Amino acid sequence: MLNPQLNANGELQHLLTIDGLPKAVIDHILDTASSFVGIGDREVKKVPLMRGKSVFNLFFENSTRTRTTFEIASKRLSADVINLNISASSASKGESLLDTIDNLAAMHADMFVVRHSQSGAPYLIAKHLVDTRQPHVHVVNAGDGRHAHPTQGLLDMYTIRHYKKDFTNLTVAIVGDILHSRVARSDIHALTTLGVPEVRAIGPHTLLPSGLEQMGVRVFTDINEGLKDVDVIIMLRLQNERMSGALLPSSQEFFKSYGLTPEKLQLAKPDAIVMHPGPINRGVEIDSAVVDGKQSVILPQVTFGIAVRMAVMSIVAGNEA
Repeated sequence: MLNPQLNANGELQHLLTIDGLPKAVIDHILDTASSFVGIGDREVKKVPLMRGKSVFNLFFENSTRTRTTFEIASKRLSADVINLNISASSASKGESLLDTIDNLAAMHADMFVVRHSQSGAPYLIAKHLVDTRQPHVHVVNAGDGRHAHPTQGLLDMYTIRHYKKDFTNLTVAIVGDILHSRVARSDIHALTTLGVPEVRAIGPHTLLPSGLEQMGVRVFTDINEGLKDVDVIIMLRLQNERMSGALLPSSQEFFKSYGLTPEKLQLAKPDAIVMHPGPINRGVEIDSAVVDGKQSVILPQVTFGIAVRMAVMSIVAGNEA
């Protein structure tokens, strides 16, 4: 199984990571999402593309925002949605991950949206579905460990395309806790695949993973140097829950050195956009004046996220193994 996400025709049957996804597949998702922007407003409440399908939201790790947008996206596609708080149920009683999957598949699940603290959990589920001959069940990764968050990466690409039109003349800076960020990894894979000529990573040494240069990324530890003349700034939150040991003196120190303020934003191009995957820590990685300022596209990102997740689910649901 060379790429477990694609079927024999090269079509998406699971979404596990952006790493290795062909550009044509990413473009298809973004183009499909365009047709879904606006669904849910007063004129068109929903479309029937997944009527009769059951989507199980399996969140082994908390995330109100991501789970809610997947739930809204599923309902706008007319799917039946089942939300499971796994941490409070079977997993806490000692049931294994794959036993849980088998039991839910027996309830005629068509799709699992999986968020898990362990990197690779969605792959394990997708492989298990192949091994147990259940090719009609699809897996969408809603974030696994430090590894990947593909739908966030895709909605970030949709946002950039919406405001900047073309990827091939941009400089994009990703700022903050890149070491612990699955969003950063997904964004870097997507940006390089879509032809962005310069991707920058900005942060303290302790929060920059090794190997960024091999991914085609320019590394900066000085934010003033790193933000110079960029078109897009993607801010990341400090992932304190994933940090072991003292990687930073304090959040106040971090803000002083790496927080995005109106003054630092002026180093970027005048029409630069500011993005953030959320949740936002005002006064830690980003100043309130920037969050609420005219260059911020943080709220549109959330709106586009629903359309992108609708696109992913409808495409995946339409492709059998």
